[in-house]
Amino acid sequence: MNLPNRLTLARIILIPVFMSFLLLKVPKGYTLFPHQDLVAAVIFILAAATDGLDGYIARRRNQVTNLGKFMDPLADKLLVSAALISLVQLGEVTAWIAWIILAREFAVTGLRAIAAVDRVVISASKLGKIKTITQVIAISAILLKDWPLSLIGIHIGQPLLYIALFFTVISGFDYLLKSRKLLRK
Repeated sequence: MNLPNRLTLARIILIPVFMSFLLLKVPKGYTLFPHQDLVAAVIFILAAATDGLDGYIARRRNQVTNLGKFMDPLADKLLVSAALISLVQLGEVTAWIAWIILAREFAVTGLRAIAAVDRVVISASKLGKIKTITQVIAISAILLKDWPLSLIGIHIGQPLLYIALFFTVISGFDYLLKSRKLLRK
C-alpha cells in the first residue's frame, strides 16, 4: 500500500463525508451550519484533486501498481456517481444526464472486468481523462452554484455539464472501439 494507493483510498473515504455535508439537512431545507454546501464543494474538489496527485506521485516514484490502475478509475467513478446522484436528489442535475454518465461508467467498468479475466489492464485513455476533468469541473461549478461568476449573472455549471456529457459519450465509444478484440472472445 504505497502513497498513491493511499491517496486513492482517501478519495473513496471522503465520498460519504462529502455526501453527508451536501445532503444532511434539518427539516424545511435549513442547513445544519452556515456554509455547509460550500464545505461539501471543497471536500469534493479536494477529493477530486487527489486523482491527479496520486497519478503524478505514482509515475514520478515509479510506483504504478495494478491495484492502483484498478482502484484509481473506480474511485473517480464512485466520487462522480455520488455527486451526480446527490445533485439529482437536490434537483440540480436532471436524471437523464446522470443516467447517461453512470451508464457509461458501468459499461467501461464492465469492459475492464472482462479484460482483467484475461490479465489485461485497460488504463485510462486521454479522452477518459478529459471526461473526468470536465465532469469534475462541471460538478464543482454546480456545487459552488456558479460562484464567483454568478455574482455577475453568468451561470456555467449546466453548460459545463453538457460539455462533460459530450466527452463522457465520446470516451465511452472510444473504449468500446478499443475493446473490440476483448469482446470477440
